[in-house]
Amino acid sequence: MHRQVGTLQQIDGIAHRGLLIRHLVLPENRAGTDRFVQWVASELGAETHVNSMGQYSPQYRAHEYPPLSRRPTQVEFTQALRWAREVGLQHFH
Repeated sequence: MHRQVGTLQQIDGIAHRGLLIRHLVLPENRAGTDRFVQWVASELGAETHVNSMGQYSPQYRAHEYPPLSRRPTQVEFTQALRWAREVGLQHFH
């Protein structure tokens, strides 16, 4: 997708064209956020826009699969943001 549309282009704060990645932060780094941000920075570039989502909510039989039986903590979400800064991502929100 990045090869097709390139980096996100905004006009007056409105996205017009380009890639915006949405990443769901899971408890205990189950989504591999540390590896994900490294990959984005190295393969797509530090200017890639990433929307980090912390709204995971356990549903249905999630209680059978700890640690997915709980929401990510604020500490876990903050760690995800820290990893993104450490690898140089400029637009990780």
